[in-house]
Amino acid sequence: MFKKILLWLLFITIAVSTLIFTFVIYVNFSEGKRAGELIKMSKKGVMFKTYEGQLNTGGFSEGNGDITSSIWHFSVKSSNDEVLQDIDNAIDGGYRVKLYYEEKYMNVFFLGDTKYFVTKVERVKEE
Repeated sequence: MFKKILLWLLFITIAVSTLIFTFVIYVNFSEGKRAGELIKMSKKGVMFKTYEGQLNTGGFSEGNGDITSSIWHFSVKSSNDEVLQDIDNAIDGGYRVKLYYEEKYMNVFFLGDTKYFVTKVERVKEE
């Protein structure tokens, strides 16, 4: 009887853990877009390689004339070759882009350094 209870508890624990893990990886908390100039893209990691980037979304003044830049950190899944190529082209070309992203509920260490995963890159038209 005691073994059956332990086996059921083990089964329930594994099932709940699997559901939570699946939820964290596949469900998005939010979606959005940010525009700016790409300033960095790098491939990081020892065992789990991830692509990490930085977008300068522009600056703001705190009233004293100094402009402070706002840097947004993001990740790109290594399987998303089109986005990686578009980012590389934008860095080489030096033009502004709009990045579409999905935000996950939490950061999973082997998927990337951030909760923000870029899914699409669009060039911003210069006026």
